Amino acid sequence: MDLRQLAALAAVADHRSFSAAARALHTVQSNVSSHIANLERELGVALVDRATGDLTEQGRLVLDRARRVQAELDAVAADLAAHAGTVTGRVRLGMIGTVGAWLLPLLIPDLARSHPGIHLVVVDATTTSLIPQVVAGTLDVAVVNLPVTAPDLRAEPLFEEERVVLAPPGHPLARRRGARVPLAELARHPLLLEPPGTAFRDDLDSAAARVGVELTALAEIDGMRALAALAQEGFGAAVLPATAAPIPPPTGWRRLEVTGLGPRTVGLATSRRSRPTAPARAATAELRTLLAAEVPTRPGLRLLAPGEGDDGDAASTGADPPLPAG
Repeated sequence: MDLRQLAALAAVADHRSFSAAARALHTVQSNVSSHIANLERELGVALVDRATGDLTEQGRLVLDRARRVQAELDAVAADLAAHAGTVTGRVRLGMIGTVGAWLLPLLIPDLARSHPGIHLVVVDATTTSLIPQVVAGTLDVAVVNLPVTAPDLRAEPLFEEERVVLAPPGHPLARRRGARVPLAELARHPLLLEPPGTAFRDDLDSAAARVGVELTALAEIDGMRALAALAQEGFGAAVLPATAAPIPPPTGWRRLEVTGLGPRTVGLATSRRSRPTAPARAATAELRTLLAAEVPTRPGLRLLAPGEGDDGDAASTGADPPLPAG
């Protein structure tokens, strides 16, 4: 087994064909085929379904390990450069869309100024999509909804964000008096919601159950950014994080606080299986510094102290290893 074989397997997984994998690796298809065949012969199992281009179950198991090996090799060069006083290398950062919408325009230029040698790769996705990528090692760190329950992950709460209702013109909630609505009253109206199994929805359902009601979904959208966009187009009332609902709302719209519903917790998820690279540590340090300055200025957000907001579902956190001077 050698690194070229593992790289070929990863490329086939990413590009779904031997020819596309060869183009991505700047080689010829016969080399990719040879590497995969030799690896299969050595392991005694089929790794790729030649009819579909998909990996077999055994192939996915090998790919999981292969990605971790490649991540560790990338980390060697980055850590050696940091030891010499220069933080350079790639950082693969995942971020939920509602946070990325306001945080990334600030983080990207800040990081470019403080660490010009870092190449930032951002993946905008839902928590349910980002968590497996952190576990697999294809992301260095991700900003996600907490809690996360994967035993291979370490979670660090960053801030809390109030949840509000955004109701379009003509909706009964938009005609309601006052700036607040009880959670129990929301059960009377079909709502735009995330699907069960997402942290945001599960928290809503748990809170509703505590007051003896059950929320009804007008539609279920896995992705808060898409859900917020539908709400702002007037497709229905929605429960949203505070930063996803405009202040002030457009004419005729209502933005209501929900009594009996706690905030969502947003945090960092990293793998427990490997030490963060120097570029990843630098990027997360920059992110924390930015949040410390920005969160207190945004309505509905509250910065969390280290360890605060950790409900024990994710592993306890620890301080990142220090970066070298310079």
